[in-house]
Amino acid sequence: MITPPPLVRIPSIDTFEARPPIHISPSVVTVIPSGLTPADIRLAYNIPASLGFGTIAIITALNHPMLESDLAIFDANFSLASCTKKNGCLEIHQMASKTKSDSGWDLESALDSEWAHAVAPKAKLLIVESASAGGADLMKAVDYARKRIDVVSISISWGGGEFAGETKLDSHFVGIKHSIAFFASSGDDGTGASWPAVSPNVISVGGTSLSVSGKSGDKLFMSNGNLTGGSISEKAWNGSGGGVSAYEAEPLYQKIYSIPRALGKRAVPDVSYSADPAHGFSVYHNKKWYVVGGTSAGAPQWAALAALGLSGNPGDGNVNGVTLAKLYSDKAGTSSENYFRDIKSGSNGDCVYYCQARAHYDYVTGLGSPVTYRF
Repeated sequence: MITPPPLVRIPSIDTFEARPPIHISPSVVTVIPSGLTPADIRLAYNIPASLGFGTIAIITALNHPMLESDLAIFDANFSLASCTKKNGCLEIHQMASKTKSDSGWDLESALDSEWAHAVAPKAKLLIVESASAGGADLMKAVDYARKRIDVVSISISWGGGEFAGETKLDSHFVGIKHSIAFFASSGDDGTGASWPAVSPNVISVGGTSLSVSGKSGDKLFMSNGNLTGGSISEKAWNGSGGGVSAYEAEPLYQKIYSIPRALGKRAVPDVSYSADPAHGFSVYHNKKWYVVGGTSAGAPQWAALAALGLSGNPGDGNVNGVTLAKLYSDKAGTSSENYFRDIKSGSNGDCVYYCQARAHYDYVTGLGSPVTYRF
């Protein structure tokens, strides 16, 4: 029997220190954007240009003092609807006053807010800034967001090693008053499971290497993941986190799907998204344009996908949102190509089965990348 690769573990939530899985292309820092654009991503994943519903909550650490101005320039450059505190689109909630700033977390916050807004421009953004990158403080930020009745999805673009007792925290990844979809980055160190992405209540987002041909803004037609008038190629990214949890039991939705070699444990990731910094996202921060990759780019954009095409009000429990059970049933159905691009090539390590992309489900890209927002 092939056993899954070893996992990095830490003692407890009290010693957990999060880090954002973000990668900057060092050769591409310019005064104009040179990475993927919103138009590129709309083409690649068949995303409409101007939808959005409810509030997308982004859980980040520390304070990004320039977030609103960075977002304004990003929006203006790509002709997106303005998202500001004044017009009610943007809310920044600090969990503690006088929170310090950090350059790495600042760039992460810029990436998350800009690209969540690019995917769902009519949704509101709630940026929850934790007092620190420590596990206990971050969980307080999660708890604040999940209490909000306007929140439809929550993005967690950070992670770390698993730890004993993590299963006791699974209840924090559930909406208190209504259903909320939680998304977390699977990690950027290749094979290996990361918390909180391994929680059975969280949709774990792995990484791919995406290449889109054709000029941004071309009127190309997407049908079942195929592009007419251009081309898309997507394979597993070698940094994508994934594997089998050391502590979390296999959830029912994965048992029903019959994931191979899960050994009775939670398998990750669930889905995937563009993450390769060599084909990274255009991000504006501190008067410069960066090209940024990492699975932290996928979590906020999947959270934005969950805020598209919804109906009803979050507070009345009558919202048709994205759920883990629905994702797995969509992939298991006879029309799975209408929901996912099945990633069948690439790897994230040398552990053979657990490190190789393949048809249906794999421990690098999960069920695949989206080709719709109608899950």
